[in-house]
Amino acid sequence: MNVILQYISQIISYFSIAIICYGAALGLLKFIYNEFKRFKHSFSLAKTVQIKIEVGYYLLLGLEFLIASDIIDTILHPSFNDLGILGGTVFIRTSLSFFLNKEIENVAQHKAPEQANNQL
Repeated sequence: MNVILQYISQIISYFSIAIICYGAALGLLKFIYNEFKRFKHSFSLAKTVQIKIEVGYYLLLGLEFLIASDIIDTILHPSFNDLGILGGTVFIRTSLSFFLNKEIENVAQHKAPEQANNQL
């Protein structure tokens, strides 16, 4: 049973890495495309902020899967080192989530007045 759980933990870790890499690659491509729009004078700073938020979501999703993997590892091999790694991962994820949510709220507040002005 421990061997099966160890494999499951490794698979979850690989998926989390894939999610983070996918989000980073997607964000990089969108960022480069938006930067090339500078030459056509159609660059959008709002799009850059949106890209940042999207990459943050992928990062958070990947970190949540890493937490799941770390929890399984900690259950299989409980040690203070594993608990420290788990605590650090949870702290990083919570901090990123907090600041990302603050930024999303900030963007939403700025978009609401702009949309109201556009409707007038």
